[in-house]
Amino acid sequence: MAESNPQAGDTGPPKGIPALKAHVIANKIDVALWGIRLLTVLCTFGYVLPVFNNSVSAFYKALLANAATSALRLHQRIPAREISLSREFVNRFFLEDSAHYLFYSLIFMNVAPNLLILTPIFLFALLHAASYSLTILDTLGQNSMWVARLLISLVEFQSRNILRVAALAEIVLFPLVVFMALVGYCGLMTPFVYYYFVTWRYTSRRNPYTRNTFRELRSAAERAASKPALPGALRSAILAAVQLVCRLAPPAEPQPQ
Repeated sequence: MAESNPQAGDTGPPKGIPALKAHVIANKIDVALWGIRLLTVLCTFGYVLPVFNNSVSAFYKALLANAATSALRLHQRIPAREISLSREFVNRFFLEDSAHYLFYSLIFMNVAPNLLILTPIFLFALLHAASYSLTILDTLGQNSMWVARLLISLVEFQSRNILRVAALAEIVLFPLVVFMALVGYCGLMTPFVYYYFVTWRYTSRRNPYTRNTFRELRSAAERAASKPALPGALRSAILAAVQLVCRLAPPAEPQPQ
């Protein structure tokens, strides 16, 4: 008679709190990123609904949390042993999306709080935090917190739309920054510095959504300008704005297949 195998029902690695502790020890940076992204989300909510905190304080805490996230991601993407004082390293540094958003936080640290400024970093933090939360829940067990799993699934299902909205916020923020500079809510150099951020996002190798959103906005503007009922002055203004943006756009590098 064959002996029974005591582990016959064991279909995977152990789950529960011990497995979570082991996961945290083995993935310290990823878990830290997850926690800081959750903090970014909470600070954004704290800015919109200042129940337990001052809204201005929550705004700058969200920017600092985004800066910390970007710095940790840069540490993962560019290890310390690869840092060097060379033009090649600087070019590589500014090719990283994390460098773009580290720069983003620095741009707005001395700017009057505005919800649109927090929108891109909130959406990126929400999307990435939701994705890693699923990893945490899987570590705890397949059936743990099904309500949280449902909410995470909804966020991931809308991931493409979330990235498009984040890209649109990056673009719409530029004329807002110009207006803020004119009325004294930020420095006069802020629009020029933010322009470089937008150009980096436009040429991003890992995230084409800003570039695609610019194309969609151009198509929408040209369709609107082609309508016969549109007044001539407004049509000319729209086409002039499209031409100005096209002149300011950097040449896009061929994207790898």
